[in-house]
Amino acid sequence: MQHNPATVLPLEKGKRLLSLDIFRGITMAAMILVNDPGIESRIYGPLKHAEWNGITPTDYIFPSFIFIVGVSIVLSCSKQLENGIAKKFILRKILRRVVILFLLGVLLSILQTFDFSKVRITGVLQRISIVFFCCSLLYLNTTKKFQIRLGISILLAYFLLMTVVPVPGYGYAILEPGKNLAAWIDQLVIPGKLFNGTWDPEGVLSTFPAIVTGIAGMLAGHLLLSKNTAERKIIWLFFAGFISFAIANAWNWFFPINKNLWTSSFVLYTAGLDSMMLAFLYFLVDVLGIKKWSKFAVVFGSNAIAAYLASEIFYDVIYYRFGGKQGTSLNETIINAVLPSGLSPEFISLLWALLYCLFCYIPVYLMYRKKIFLKI
Repeated sequence: MQHNPATVLPLEKGKRLLSLDIFRGITMAAMILVNDPGIESRIYGPLKHAEWNGITPTDYIFPSFIFIVGVSIVLSCSKQLENGIAKKFILRKILRRVVILFLLGVLLSILQTFDFSKVRITGVLQRISIVFFCCSLLYLNTTKKFQIRLGISILLAYFLLMTVVPVPGYGYAILEPGKNLAAWIDQLVIPGKLFNGTWDPEGVLSTFPAIVTGIAGMLAGHLLLSKNTAERKIIWLFFAGFISFAIANAWNWFFPINKNLWTSSFVLYTAGLDSMMLAFLYFLVDVLGIKKWSKFAVVFGSNAIAAYLASEIFYDVIYYRFGGKQGTSLNETIINAVLPSGLSPEFISLLWALLYCLFCYIPVYLMYRKKIFLKI
């Protein structure tokens, strides 16, 4: 039976959006794949982050998570409000999640050694928690128009700050690693360890445009909950995504696409791709009902926190050096045994990452079968 997208009813508030779970699951699997190569020095180009300016497929992963967070905020909060839950109770739950996510991120930074001298206050989970908090407050207390204006204002303000304001010690604006305004602020205000010594990719100033990535997801969520037909939702998601992508490529001439700085052009570039990806999955899965292929992604996507924790804990075990600094990890033992096979180191590294992803899938799948979902 064929489906006409225009005849599909609008998404009901609180209804689980399968395409969003699949999108989240694909993103989670991609994160594990690029974070856990067998040989860190021998990786295929697309599985590496861009060294500075520019972008690779690997750089899409983190902003996709944040975009999905924005969509999820709208779907979840709208359901709770519709069910008559007071905003103060929603905020209490939000604050609890924010604190747990932030502290979890800090704990994972020292999980293997418990060396508190190496504790990192910033990080992936910490940034997600901050964006989640700010976007939740925006959704509960502001209008969609205000969110659009705020997002545009932040991107323009960040552009001017980074390209016009002189950096202390240099006397002029500069965008080089460790020498830009964001790096200077990180060194000034962030306690503990910075990821790259003198700067941090999840630093203070670059968190503001990351919030706009979350706002972009919220706008997609607003559209999905609108009374438009499914056909119009898909068209608008594709159109808005393409316009965002086009503006990003033009802005790249003046403010380079850069994940480490989370530049304004990077926000629009990745949000545009995310919007078009969500439109495609929504059309394929929720409208046409073509979803038999998606079980792997659904399992990861519906239990993303469990998948992330599994990948981090297994990493610390597999890469732990038994016998101290001079010892050998399980990873090194296996890789050294496979290297003489004649396969290229890059292929062995990719094969390891794929098997590691499947290994992380096992406990998450077992939880899924037993309907155990880790919520924060």
